[in-house]
Amino acid sequence: MEKIDWRIKGLEFVNCNCDLGCPCQFMGRPSHGDCEAFAAVKIEDGFFGDTRLDDLSFAMTLKWPGAIHEGNGTAQAFVDERASPQQREALMAILSGETSEPGATFFNVFASTMTKMHDPVFCPIQIDCDVEARKASVRVADLIEASGAPILSPVDGSEHRARIDLPNGFEYAVAEVATGRTSAHADIPMELNASHSHLSHLDIGPAGVHR
Repeated sequence: MEKIDWRIKGLEFVNCNCDLGCPCQFMGRPSHGDCEAFAAVKIEDGFFGDTRLDDLSFAMTLKWPGAIHEGNGTAQAFVDERASPQQREALMAILSGETSEPGATFFNVFASTMTKMHDPVFCPIQIDCDVEARKASVRVADLIEASGAPILSPVDGSEHRARIDLPNGFEYAVAEVATGRTSAHADIPMELNASHSHLSHLDIGPAGVHR
């Protein structure tokens, strides 16, 4: 594919089936041996070549039978129905990973581990995300509902704040850790409850995370 410059700045919410903190972030094995994840991004400022992507959203459901790097994964993309044909094409090109440098972005890394990509769904997507407060609410048509909330101390119920800082990460620079819930009923069904979640200010392009 012809090299096209692009950049996405916005809000990201992720919920997976790992325990809080997600050992995958530290090159460990997934908590339960396999990986199921839901991710949603609300673009605040973005472009793909000459195509603007401001105020659009997309989401993904992903599943691997083992650790991500072991492959054999399946995925499905959900793209904002408000996107024009050109915007849809741009977002799908980014999600495919083909417009990223090899290994530079989570789009490219995840795509390289997939054996099945379900057909994308173009539908309404609503994302409310407050990164610093560790709170999020996501609805993808009538197919997916997800939310994130602060971790609460088992001692006194107060909010516990923890962050993950990845200076060389391919997804984000710093993420706030939360507890998440996802109920998905599309081609990759999943039910996650009180499992790992992280929220970040996404800023990424074909060469990786902007820091």
